[in-house]
Amino acid sequence: MRNCRPMNRDRLLPLSLFLFLLAALIIAPPALRSQSSSHVNGDRMIEHLNAMGAIGKDPAGGYSRVAYTDADRQGREYVMGLMRAAGLTVNVDAAGNMSGRRVGSDPGLPVLVIGSHVDSVPRGGNYDGIVGSLGAIEVAQALAEGQVALRHTLEVLIFQNEEGGLQGSRAISGELREENLNETTRSGKTLRDGIAFIGGDPSSLASVRRKTGDIFAYLELHIEQGGTLAAEKIDVGVVEGIVGNGRWDVTIDGFANHAGTTPMNQRHDALLAGAKFIEAVNRIVTSIPGRPSGHGGQDSGDPRGLQRGAWKSVARSGCPRSGPRED
Repeated sequence: MRNCRPMNRDRLLPLSLFLFLLAALIIAPPALRSQSSSHVNGDRMIEHLNAMGAIGKDPAGGYSRVAYTDADRQGREYVMGLMRAAGLTVNVDAAGNMSGRRVGSDPGLPVLVIGSHVDSVPRGGNYDGIVGSLGAIEVAQALAEGQVALRHTLEVLIFQNEEGGLQGSRAISGELREENLNETTRSGKTLRDGIAFIGGDPSSLASVRRKTGDIFAYLELHIEQGGTLAAEKIDVGVVEGIVGNGRWDVTIDGFANHAGTTPMNQRHDALLAGAKFIEAVNRIVTSIPGRPSGHGGQDSGDPRGLQRGAWKSVARSGCPRSGPRED
């Protein structure tokens, strides 16, 4: 996420992490709930956030821990160190996801999973994914310091390459397949080489898939990416809907000619048509009840369209649309 507002370290982090801890304690044995004196440490969390922010800091602004780059791998090593310090048993699965487990008093129960991701988009923010990942580790640390045993095994799960196509979670759900592995990623590496670069084994992806019933619940703390809570001065919100994305590539063909001498009524201007198309997307989306969103991005697919004195002959537009899913 870009341009996130700074966190209030005295209010937001302890409150948010408390919700994580509360969820864990709810499923603790009854006798241990009353004995617990576990507290999350906001100062320690801020220290970890700042240390993570020093990894991949981009001179042009923001943070670039793009998946399968040296900065990504360095960030992962730092996070695994924090996991071990929190008393978690650390493992990297075949897809490259990082897992830290704290075994529960009843190992036969499905695991309680908390976590997020640590990779970023180019020049991204230092809270997107990181808050959920380091927050989950802080909860595990607080439970260890309070000597609180849970019935369910607690797993801190850090998904790999979330920003480049949800690759880690796709592997866990069984949707990442052999035919995907030769796709080129933002790092310049193929998905196959990238997974190997961060310690995974792309030849054993089938072993990563979780079966129905393996996971008791999944909880993720995440920075707000819409501004609603910030505008209303609310520290924490609970997600009520899932955004389902649809993307289309639209090509508008025009005809290139001299900009000064071609009469207006004889022009076939792809850029003008593209602008009307983008405006129509905005108008249609804003007319639909609820909270859908949509936008169009426009560029020229014809180098001649960039010449001075000529108008564009081809315009290509990406048209993402999203909105809460009912399922």
